[in-house]
Amino acid sequence: MIDIEHAKQVLNKYIDKYDINDEQIKLKKNHIYRVSKLSLKLAFCLNLGKEDVCLAELIGLLHDVGRFEQIRRYHTFIDKDSVNHGELGCEILFKDGLIRDFLDDDKYDQVIKNAILNHNRPSIDPNTSGKSLLHSKIIRDADKTDILYLSSIQENLDVIFGEKLFDEKISDEVYNGFINSGRINYNNLQTGADVVLCHLAYVFDYNFAELLAHIEENGYIDKLYDMVSFRDEESNKRLEKCYLKAKKYIKTRV
Repeated sequence: MIDIEHAKQVLNKYIDKYDINDEQIKLKKNHIYRVSKLSLKLAFCLNLGKEDVCLAELIGLLHDVGRFEQIRRYHTFIDKDSVNHGELGCEILFKDGLIRDFLDDDKYDQVIKNAILNHNRPSIDPNTSGKSLLHSKIIRDADKTDILYLSSIQENLDVIFGEKLFDEKISDEVYNGFINSGRINYNNLQTGADVVLCHLAYVFDYNFAELLAHIEENGYIDKLYDMVSFRDEESNKRLEKCYLKAKKYIKTRV
């Protein structure tokens, strides 16, 4: 049985081992709880049964467990400069055994593990099926929704995109990937300006229209677009083109 309140207590105890005054730790803790709520909301919208509703909420709580150790070891959220935080989270949960503090038995272990591994991949592993596929889709949509929310807040710009964002340029590889396919190779990200496009490109990867409608209703990508103005005019033109492409796509879905 899944006891969400118990899971929250275990998670809080785990996070308390880290520096709770660290702004990155605070940001990720709050992110986890918002993603869990979004996962719950989406599960309800999809009319899932009680078991899957609880499982979606729990996976939301667990999906970024690896972030705290990533921050402690590497002082960065950037996986390519440190470690894959999804894989690290699964190592902590399933190799080190933390999952048994959350759940008494292994009934849901494989679904949880697959969802966490898939949540930050460029795309879901094609071998994923059944409940694992369903919950991988839910956590990916919920996670992206909160990242877009965080990106829409002025105070977060430096933390997420770097202090030199407005002085940077959008690279050719990232721009062309966005325009040609709506897909961005994470390995091509060179600057905070590229990461802005990466976040806009999230809209093309939504599995369900319900949370895509949520980001449109709350104007997340509009706020992000309005806040960013590069000193390089070509980058501004590229940003506008990508923003309009993303907006057009959202309208076709919602």
